[in-house]
Amino acid sequence: MTWRQATREEIYAYYAEEFPRYLDYLPEFITATGPKQYAIAFRESHPVRKDEVPDKDFIRRDTWQTDASGDRTTPEFDDFEDVVEFIRHPARNDPLGRNKFALADPEVLEKPDPRPDAVYYALDHWERPWVLLVDIDAKEIARDRADEMVSANGDDRDDDALLDAAGILDAAPDGYPYAFEDVDRAIEYGFEVRDIFEDDFDAEETMVVYSGQGVHVYLLDTDPAHRYDEQSREVLNDLLLETYDIPIDPVVTADRRRVARLPYSLHADVCSIVQPIESPAFDARSATPEVIDE
Repeated sequence: MTWRQATREEIYAYYAEEFPRYLDYLPEFITATGPKQYAIAFRESHPVRKDEVPDKDFIRRDTWQTDASGDRTTPEFDDFEDVVEFIRHPARNDPLGRNKFALADPEVLEKPDPRPDAVYYALDHWERPWVLLVDIDAKEIARDRADEMVSANGDDRDDDALLDAAGILDAAPDGYPYAFEDVDRAIEYGFEVRDIFEDDFDAEETMVVYSGQGVHVYLLDTDPAHRYDEQSREVLNDLLLETYDIPIDPVVTADRRRVARLPYSLHADVCSIVQPIESPAFDARSATPEVIDE
């Protein structure tokens, strides 16, 4: 088990050698042209072609060109292999091509080819309703736990002081604002949310994805009765937060522009593979890729 930032070499090795093995296991709605965008975050900002434009540490790229009405015209990726090449070498394979806002070619820079610290896809979709996702983050669980342990004494401390006073910063994993028990609790919450979807909403298609520092819970039914709009998502947020007392991030559920970590991508800050999981007994410490040096 490794719980640290991946190196540039390890990130490249993962996407070159190990990630392709998982492509057949991607959820069927994640195709080259289904999600409206793919996005990549970088550890260090990378320049774009146009001068005076700030360097970018996060980029979004549309999967289709559109006309003035917003209708699809030309796909940016012919197949998923094009998406993979974009992930491996974002600057060399930027869909913006020679557009002045595209990433600058590393061959004309002293700066190296950027590597993806994280890879995302858009929950808004061309071929199915907006994907419904609930985000549960171990950092929020740790913050709530610290607040209960410390603030009962009337303390008014910032997050780091609270986590330090609660002993969370001293617990494993060293250097992160949560303990492994908070990750484990996030996973347990995720399966509780899945059960709520299936029992209260009669959901037939759900998925729990380990996100690296928590979980994402999907409700994927696409029949007309389950086209959850923004208002119904707000109701769902209230239900989970107030009735079931589950610490979700309500912004993620209701934000149509939101992107989610791509399943089987690498969460490079913790050397973990983002992946669908089948049981609350899943051990996050088992998610280290084979290519990562211990």
